[in-house]
Amino acid sequence: MTLRILIVDDQELFRTAIALMLARDPRLSDVATASSGEAAIEHVRAHAVDVVLMDIRMPGMDGIAATREVLRLRPATRVLILTTFDLDEYVYAAIREGASGFLTKDASPAELADAAIAVAAGESVMSSRVTEALIGFVRDGAPGADPASALAALSPREQEVARALATGASNDDIARKLFLSANTVKTHVKAVLAKLGVPDRVHVVIWAYENGLLRPGR
Repeated sequence: MTLRILIVDDQELFRTAIALMLARDPRLSDVATASSGEAAIEHVRAHAVDVVLMDIRMPGMDGIAATREVLRLRPATRVLILTTFDLDEYVYAAIREGASGFLTKDASPAELADAAIAVAAGESVMSSRVTEALIGFVRDGAPGADPASALAALSPREQEVARALATGASNDDIARKLFLSANTVKTHVKAVLAKLGVPDRVHVVIWAYENGLLRPGR
């Protein structure tokens, strides 16, 4: 399977260079570019896109608004945020709108291609350090929902897996901690995502804090 990629960035040199390099990867069947959030929306309306590499700060429609509209038009499309910052309120807002993670703009073409393939497969792209920062953002603004109500959809084992996911744990980490096989962890992770109605692990972090699954000190 090859992927259709859209690179959205207002800097012509950056988007053109990245597009030329990604086009050499045989796993990517089509690499297109857009110079603005508005142009990205027009492209997505006209063409099926698997993964959008989205600049977060652009004149006019920024990456947050563009992410929201892309996912409204084509919910199956995945969005990766490109930024010069490790994490700030703009990136967090884009993740809240449904983005599947982010990369800094100094990532290599190979890293960009690998990340695109990962999110297309349903994974998220975010380092453990960034996950900790994301947790901080969510925790500080969490509304304090009722934990019992939030956990009702999950079995006891799924609650354990969800708590681990919310701390940024990998599947291997969860397997070691809960004494489970890798395949069993994958099954539980899929069940957690489906029952919570979230697209990936990044959004489990947000869901967990907003719904009382985790709180500071727990």
